[in-house]
Amino acid sequence: MTSTRHDGDTWDLASSVGTTATAAAAARAIATREDRSLIDDPFAEPLVRAVGVDLLTRLASGELPPGDLVEQSAIDVAKVRTRFYDDFFLDAANAGITQAVILASGLDSRAYRLAWPTGTVVYELDQPQVVEFKTRTLAELGAEPTAERRVTAVDLRDDWPAALRTAGFDPARPTAWSAEGLLGYLPPEAQDRLLDTITELSAPGSRVATESRPNPKPGDEEATKESLNRTAERWRAQGFEADMAKLRYFGERNEAAPYLTGLGWTLEGRTIRELLTAHNLPLKDDDLRMGGVLYVSGSLTK
Repeated sequence: MTSTRHDGDTWDLASSVGTTATAAAAARAIATREDRSLIDDPFAEPLVRAVGVDLLTRLASGELPPGDLVEQSAIDVAKVRTRFYDDFFLDAANAGITQAVILASGLDSRAYRLAWPTGTVVYELDQPQVVEFKTRTLAELGAEPTAERRVTAVDLRDDWPAALRTAGFDPARPTAWSAEGLLGYLPPEAQDRLLDTITELSAPGSRVATESRPNPKPGDEEATKESLNRTAERWRAQGFEADMAKLRYFGERNEAAPYLTGLGWTLEGRTIRELLTAHNLPLKDDDLRMGGVLYVSGSLTK
């Protein structure tokens, strides 16, 4: 079930904004079946199954074909987005960065499936019930982390830097940060606060990766909401109530790329269209304005 976002709202992986993490994992499971050369996430399907949302389980397992329930463009985006962040973390780790922080980690399994160099510490931040569920489920599956994984069970609206330090994070050492699929679920001022805090906690040489969405043109957001509502109607017909349009924060905000540049980060970026083209995948329908989204990564030069 979903409801409109509000201050202090809470969720698990089967409700509110938590369903976006489960839906993203279902998309990764489908994408893994389609093309393991781009994405190989063997934990996506069992994690979705453990959450227990029937529709998403049937989609993740392949029992139910995606059809018009999950558009092919969303599956293809899952492929290249996962590859983008996988490559970001491995490039940073292989360059000698031994601290990685995954913000709003959801059902992300990179601490278990990437070939991290020895000595790498991966911090996963998310709501307590989310990280506890994932830790328990993967342990029951017999999965072992491929890096030193440190869970930081904290809401990003609370004092997460203190929780991160308590878990052993050292701001004096360079860090690789990801904010994957996160910023649109934060109010504009909370987005700025997050990017400010990442910068404050980053030693020179740290790296960051996230998405930078252009501000909407007239009519863009209405088209996005209409597309999300059409998807919600199809899912509702399958017995799953998930009103994704109510989970995002719409309206004007600082675009992440220039904002980070202003904080001292040197970035390079590629649009989702460019990432898809590089892997011979088309962006057919762009109701969600994905084509203009810039996937950015770079380092702190302060």
